[in-house]
Amino acid sequence: MFTFLRALLVLMLLPAFAFAQFTLSGTVSDAATNQPLPGASVQLSAKNGQMSDAAGNFTFTNLEAGNYTVRVSYLGFEPVSQTVELTADKTLAFPLQKSNIRTGEVVITATRANDKTGTTFTNVSKEELEERNFGQDIPYLLEQTPSVVVNSDAGAGVGYTGIRIRGSDITRINVTINGVPVNDAESHGAFFVNMPDLASSIQDIQIQRGVGTSTNGAAAFGASMNIRTLGLNREAYLEATNGYGSFNTWRHSVSFGTGLINDKFTLDARLSKISSDGYVDRAFSDLKSYYVAAGYHGKTGSLKFVTFSGVEKTYQAWNGIPQDSLKTNRTYNSLTYENETDNYQQDHYQLHYSKNFGSRFDFGGAFHFTRGRGYYEQYKDDRKLSNYGIEPLVLGDTTIKRTDLIQQKWLDNYFYGATFAANYYAPNERLTATIGGGWNTYDGDHFGEVIWAQYASNSNIRHRWYENKALKTDFNIFARVNYQATEKLGLFGDLQHRIINYEINGFDDKFVDASLPKTTFNFWNPKAGATYAVTNNQAFYASFAVGNREPVRSDFTDQPLADREAGKKPMPETMYNWEAGYRLRGQNATLFGTKTRYSFDANYYFMDYKNQLVLTGQLNDVGSPLRTNIKDSYRQGIELSGVLNLNELVELSSNLTVSRNKIQNYTETVYVYNEDYVPETIVENKYSETDISFSPEVISAHKIEVQPLTGLKIAALYKTVSKQFLDNTSSENRMLNSYGIMDLRLRYTIKPAFMRELEFALLVNNVLNEKYEANGYTFSEMYSGDATRYDYNYYYPQATRNFMVSVGMKF
Repeated sequence: MFTFLRALLVLMLLPAFAFAQFTLSGTVSDAATNQPLPGASVQLSAKNGQMSDAAGNFTFTNLEAGNYTVRVSYLGFEPVSQTVELTADKTLAFPLQKSNIRTGEVVITATRANDKTGTTFTNVSKEELEERNFGQDIPYLLEQTPSVVVNSDAGAGVGYTGIRIRGSDITRINVTINGVPVNDAESHGAFFVNMPDLASSIQDIQIQRGVGTSTNGAAAFGASMNIRTLGLNREAYLEATNGYGSFNTWRHSVSFGTGLINDKFTLDARLSKISSDGYVDRAFSDLKSYYVAAGYHGKTGSLKFVTFSGVEKTYQAWNGIPQDSLKTNRTYNSLTYENETDNYQQDHYQLHYSKNFGSRFDFGGAFHFTRGRGYYEQYKDDRKLSNYGIEPLVLGDTTIKRTDLIQQKWLDNYFYGATFAANYYAPNERLTATIGGGWNTYDGDHFGEVIWAQYASNSNIRHRWYENKALKTDFNIFARVNYQATEKLGLFGDLQHRIINYEINGFDDKFVDASLPKTTFNFWNPKAGATYAVTNNQAFYASFAVGNREPVRSDFTDQPLADREAGKKPMPETMYNWEAGYRLRGQNATLFGTKTRYSFDANYYFMDYKNQLVLTGQLNDVGSPLRTNIKDSYRQGIELSGVLNLNELVELSSNLTVSRNKIQNYTETVYVYNEDYVPETIVENKYSETDISFSPEVISAHKIEVQPLTGLKIAALYKTVSKQFLDNTSSENRMLNSYGIMDLRLRYTIKPAFMRELEFALLVNNVLNEKYEANGYTFSEMYSGDATRYDYNYYYPQATRNFMVSVGMKF
């Protein structure tokens, strides 16, 4: 196999060096100050684009002779286009004027990092998302970015998926869309299954690792994901994508845009459907979504309405697979009831307004409203009627106290609020200042209904056995200043104040009082940093940030009864985050006689946690696992990433994370049960230092992409993840093995006369047919009179070799 791959690689590379044609390069700058604009979007076509480097430079190589239209755009500036006839190498200049058309980006840019903020971030462009998008969830489109590990319940990346960045799961990753919070107010999770194919309507994503800059919503304790939906499209378009792949996976998407009508109005829309049977037995997904954006763009302001919605039905695969089934039946699913499904709909509405007050001030604000409702249905056997508030059934001399039943657990919630940001730009361009923030309210009902029972006794259909209501408000305000102290030294400071009020009233599904009296958290989150530009192409940076995070819903509702009666509450978590790094960007260099562009990033981080909430093995009164505040824990590591592009014919990219993730003075609890399966005593195991669960020490991602023919791109991608522990004891009896997986991607684009673009694409995942698990869980028990510890490990196997093909049409 490896001999074949090496031969294939040689064949891919040979034609790449045989095509040396013309080069088109240039510089993008601010017309008013003549300063370069790094990160500007430069497009030759929908599939041939790049971002300008730190010096504002861009380069397209291996171009055939002919006419080309170069389109350049940058947030806050008027986009420009220039048509050139290319018969020899050519260099262009694009001085951009400040824009009079605003598209609601003020709030977005206010929460984003740039080269002046001294934080660690990665930008993923629309073009990169399009290359990676075959219908899988957003986490899978970000898998090649630094320090990222992804997983899928169904095994194939469609349906319920997860992402960890620097070992932190999605509940510790802040997610915003157009500056609007997405994380669930209570669990802090972000469920991308509720937003299927949203990637087709995304302009770009910025991932900030660590605390990052101040943002709206849940605190970033591992990273933040700042998502921006489609920007201003000045030209009309119509696009359609259809795909099919393994596990009966289908993807259909159609989108259109009117372009700029009368220089004022725009309309963009998309309709998508994705379905898959899943790799795991019965783990099907049926996902539907839409996206609509309508905008009015005036000379000094704009008004834009954005709405998107997702409807999902997925068969539950969240039980995982017991360890002893991995070798004999990797697709095993313990759930067999035909409608053991999760059903949810989430509708998002956003109204964005922005205004430009001359060249020194701008303001942006947004109102948002999210409506979510749905349930998951479960078949339960031999359940106590008393646990559902149903009386025992007396039949003659027989009293029936247990029954088989079907239950539905519901969420019915509203999330609404407003965000804002105001920017000031000093006349000398050395100082910029921002004030921003938001106010958000979550109003959610939790309830359960019995829709069928073998012995229903005195209950009726849809008997409601529990109900509780949660109300949470979240207000934050922040101020940020960037100051260019000298030509090379830049400083920034950022201070956020966040106030949270949270209360719950009612009973939970265990028929236990879940009420939480109104609880208030006040957090101050300071951040500061510096950048030093050695040259236009290379810079050093360093920053320090503090993040504070409130406990999630289950930390309150699952507390032991004695703790609740005593008024004890879980403490909030605090993180002190140090970042230091180096950035290098290069354009128009020569390597092996070939025009080259390159980048290199190196970063060191130290994330010091106080009172981090982790699982310790403790259980509450009804057997639910509890998270406990741990005084000291930390993550530290080095992240390296680089890109080398040879004449646009060959591109090599690679990133590597090496880390230590430790808890200090950790105590594990293991329960000892008697013959009636009642906890009799506990065993405590103490560790002076141990590994944080699901935190691999080494993560890497690598890509080689060649373009042997115009329009044909072939990419091989390789991902490695070292071993991970299922709990916090560093035990190899309870862990995920290391793995390395290779994917192969081909895209071939042609431009027939009857349409703008026709693309054929193929993605082969896990080419080497690796059998691996990317997620899991464990619990342990002991029994009276037996000194043996019994570990019960469950895993989520990922799909073996599989494929996806697609055809895309653009008009």
